[in-house]
Amino acid sequence: MSTVNLHIFNAGYCTCPEHIALRGGRWQQIRFPAMFALIEHPRFGQMLFDTGYSTRFFTETHGLPHRLYRWITPVTLREDQLAVTQLEDYGIRPTDIDRIFISHFHADHISALADFPRARYCYLPQAFDALRSKRGFQALIHAYLPGLVPHDFEQRTAAVDVAHPIPLPPEYAPFTTGFDLLGDETLVAVELPGHAFGQMGLLARTERGVFFFISDAAWLMRNIQSNQPPHALANLLFSDPKTYHETLHALHTFQHNQTDIHIIPSHCAETLAKYISNKEF
Repeated sequence: MSTVNLHIFNAGYCTCPEHIALRGGRWQQIRFPAMFALIEHPRFGQMLFDTGYSTRFFTETHGLPHRLYRWITPVTLREDQLAVTQLEDYGIRPTDIDRIFISHFHADHISALADFPRARYCYLPQAFDALRSKRGFQALIHAYLPGLVPHDFEQRTAAVDVAHPIPLPPEYAPFTTGFDLLGDETLVAVELPGHAFGQMGLLARTERGVFFFISDAAWLMRNIQSNQPPHALANLLFSDPKTYHETLHALHTFQHNQTDIHIIPSHCAETLAKYISNKEF
């Protein structure tokens, strides 16, 4: 049975009051790291799950209306935190990345797409279809910065074939179907709707167990453990608040039943600290 190796990183972070991310949380500002993961497959080589922030985020939010994005969620990013810089420490060049699995098209997940000139872009088709024509305020309210999408994006797209789902193991309930991304079930996409159009989670099979990258289906692990949603104000940011709450409840049930699976929210500093220090899984 094939497996992949994982290396988990963060490329910068934004800050926000904890009580926005977790209803009843503190008013204190906390950090939300922008996670990305390097996936090494024995046949398909090096791939990424998301990219974190890049300096393009600051370029694209220089003027109005997109500057509001930077004001609402202030971003900190050092040069040594860029995805390309961190991958260089592993001897990986930008041209070595074969595919990038895009969880959704919010800026903190796609800012560095253009840094990888040979990568194909893999995502659930509805994720981009819902945003491709949006500009200005219409894009901003969906945390989408069109300028972050590379000029040749359409030519390099490899959208998930959603016409051919596969059944997930019964013990993964309430998640019942996914999409085999490489044909060997090492990487299986799972729809996690509500936070953003077509948000995609990723089940990755490694020698040390299964990792479930859930993107922004929950910002903090505590959301999942307590089935506690964000503050009601956060509903303004979600594509479908009702479905978001249903997805969070499904993750709560999954986490209760599957204690051996590593659930990785993209922005939970407490969770990422456990894995980034270990580097490889």
